[in-house]
Amino acid sequence: VQLQASGGGLVQPGGSLRLSCAASGSILSIDLMGWYRQVPGKQRELVATVTSSGSTNYADSMKGRFTISRDNAKNTVNLQMNSLKPEDTAVYYCKADLRATSGRYYSNLWGQGTLVTVSS
Repeated sequence: VQLQASGGGLVQPGGSLRLSCAASGSILSIDLMGWYRQVPGKQRELVATVTSSGSTNYADSMKGRFTISRDNAKNTVNLQMNSLKPEDTAVYYCKADLRATSGRYYSNLWGQGTLVTVSS
């Protein structure tokens, strides 16, 4: 069971980028999924989360600019980022709480991170 994030890259200020994260393996169900980000030397911070029923939560600085969504059939979570700012530059990580078909519960399973650089 693992999470694989993709979609990072270099974008100009004001631009958009879409991140995707796919959970793979023998998965029975996925509860909370989310995105976090980390700048070197700083703590990892919440970007947004989404429950299995679609309820979302955003960090204040991302509200109105970022949109999180998930596809329960595909075990994926996406993050649409618009109006990007240089201060959004960070490594973005996806996270999930899920249960495998073995019965094991994975709490705070992290993906490998994808770098987003906002610069002109």
